[in-house]
Amino acid sequence: MSGVTVEERLVELETRLAFQDTTLQELNEIITAQQQQLDLMQEMLQTLQGQIQALAEQQKETADSESPPPHY
Repeated sequence: MSGVTVEERLVELETRLAFQDTTLQELNEIITAQQQQLDLMQEMLQTLQGQIQALAEQQKETADSESPPPHY
């Protein structure tokens, strides 16, 4: 054997597990924050789509109500 005791191996595994737990928690926080950003961006996109559609309809109504230029 390489001279590593069971207790040393156990301490090594516990240390790795503690680092993995910390890393998982940090990743979870990052994913949660990114999801909140995505939700906000989706709401903003829907708002912009509505505004663009309203402007397009308004422009169409304005174009339809204008009389043709005099040279017609």
